[in-house]
Amino acid sequence: MAFAAGLPAQSPPKPPAVHTVEVSVPVKEARTGDQIKMTAVAKDAAGNPLEVKPTAWFAAPFDLAAADDSGLVLLYGPGEVTVGAIVGGKTGTTKIMVSAPPVSMIEVAPLPAPLVVGGTAQLRATPRLADGDPRNDVPVEWTSETPAIAQVDAAGVVTGVAPGKARLRAQAERVSTGLEIRITANPVARLSMEPATARARTGDVVRFSARAANAAGAAVKDTLIQWSVGPEGAFIEPDGAFYAERPGTYQVRAGIGRQGAVASITVGPRHAEREIEVVGRIPTRDFQTAEEWIIGDVAYVSTVSDKLFSYDVANPARPRLLGMLKVDSRHMNDVSTTPDGKIAVITREGASSRKNGIVFVDTSDPANMKVISEYSATVTGGVHSAFVEGHYVYLTDDATGSLRVIDFRDVRTPKEVARWQVEKTYARTLENPEGPFSAGRYLHDVQVKDGLAYLAFWRDGLVILDVGHGMKGGSPENPRLVSNLRLNYYELYGNGWLAGAHAVFRYKNYVFVGDEVFPPIPNIQSKDRIAVRGVVHVIDVSDLEKPRKVAEYQVPESGAHNVWVEDDILYMGYYNGGGRVVDVSGELRGDLYRQGREIARLWTGDPNGFRANLPFAWGAQPHKGLIYFNDMNSGIWIARLGKPRFQGSATAPAN
Repeated sequence: MAFAAGLPAQSPPKPPAVHTVEVSVPVKEARTGDQIKMTAVAKDAAGNPLEVKPTAWFAAPFDLAAADDSGLVLLYGPGEVTVGAIVGGKTGTTKIMVSAPPVSMIEVAPLPAPLVVGGTAQLRATPRLADGDPRNDVPVEWTSETPAIAQVDAAGVVTGVAPGKARLRAQAERVSTGLEIRITANPVARLSMEPATARARTGDVVRFSARAANAAGAAVKDTLIQWSVGPEGAFIEPDGAFYAERPGTYQVRAGIGRQGAVASITVGPRHAEREIEVVGRIPTRDFQTAEEWIIGDVAYVSTVSDKLFSYDVANPARPRLLGMLKVDSRHMNDVSTTPDGKIAVITREGASSRKNGIVFVDTSDPANMKVISEYSATVTGGVHSAFVEGHYVYLTDDATGSLRVIDFRDVRTPKEVARWQVEKTYARTLENPEGPFSAGRYLHDVQVKDGLAYLAFWRDGLVILDVGHGMKGGSPENPRLVSNLRLNYYELYGNGWLAGAHAVFRYKNYVFVGDEVFPPIPNIQSKDRIAVRGVVHVIDVSDLEKPRKVAEYQVPESGAHNVWVEDDILYMGYYNGGGRVVDVSGELRGDLYRQGREIARLWTGDPNGFRANLPFAWGAQPHKGLIYFNDMNSGIWIARLGKPRFQGSATAPAN
């Protein structure tokens, strides 16, 4: 059949545009470990269903759930989960509430000494899940199986009734655990305390001790002491460690049964504040700054883009651009160098080739940086953080949530020599348009010091590995687990947050673990303000196999990020809280923010920044008497600490 001359051929009708997307799930309440299939229906403006398939399925926050390319959702953490689909450029969502798994065990702390008749003590028990996460939201009920010897109330306050061995039981949900304690007659006739009086500043730890004697004046040992302090504003722990968050005069009491002793302590303000002066700037506007690395007179600055910059900071008041290196990357997150400054390692995420990994850069001439080699063979999904130690790079693998160790003794042919990960029942690797990603396990940061690797393993908390220390026979090529301190991030931050252990830094007998807490679907490149949160946990690792949290630092309603500690001072970027400088001298207990340990704070907002007047401080590094703060929205701020703001405090620090 012939067409009439000049009559154009007809094209097929254009399909109706997608106006809305309705996403549904078979249940709105589920348990950790469940798998739920989503369905999505696209509709036109009139509400008619369309035969259009989703181009993507998703679940958020990613540390609680993940969706595969068929719409199957894997749930691996408690809290509110948003699931959805994208069809024809339109997004539809619904929510699922995921309950926590049942309690699997109860960890009961034994009493350190016998309890006397008439004495009382607070028992402590922590319900835990099968993976070790604490469930502090579950009440523990206590009962005594031998009430004639010891009685205990429902909250765990035990009272000695008669000499003997008492059997107590703690119950949480359907799990119970027994505890045996010893009750003795009270031989104490007199009790005294040392020091009898003391002076301190807020945040100082003063250790009190009690001396018990019998009627003949002989010392009585191995008896439980009950400590208390008043009024509000101060604390004393079971080992006699006192600290105060408010100035004032406090009475500390030690008791053994009916015998007691009282001491006093006067606490003055800490007066840690110092002036801070901005010396120089490296401002940014059209892109976001990421990590910094200052070595010698050179500052290396990575970006949320494909560019790495080097600057001459010999004159910090006038930093000078030296060079720029471009690599295939959407987010060049981390940068650091070998101690001699000749080789840099940068991490990549979002490469167009989907070959992310790390890049080794010749920085022997910072003005002429050159790529030496790349390593992506086992880490194509992306690398967020890396730590250089000797001829090894310890890095995070986005695709599996594992630690990888890369040997670059021959920097032109680097090779993987080790892998370590937290074993998770629900963990697996899924695919998205940008490549493979880890579901159920995520490693965010690593630091190696003295043969030990400290890992911020997101929802799995702090992990310590022997990578050459010797205590567990580990090496860089055979990492061995030393310990794992787990926190319950759902309890810490509640629903609607992407939250986990983000940054680690070992200093003296402490590891500072900073949490990163974002909205469930964050967009760090948005021009709008981003709501963030996060605590810095202070972990005592004097016993490496039994790490314990002893203190914390938190700027209210601001978000913690990277940490650096040197010479008893903590430097960090606190996202929307700007740059922070904190006194971490002496023994650390309690809330460092409330104790007045902040030395200085720097507002890093800039009206000409990527986000105008909105600070988003990433981190800080002390170097040659200066502090280099890097802010995602405004670039690098070079600052110097000045004189104390308060001179001649009348209160001396405790000995």
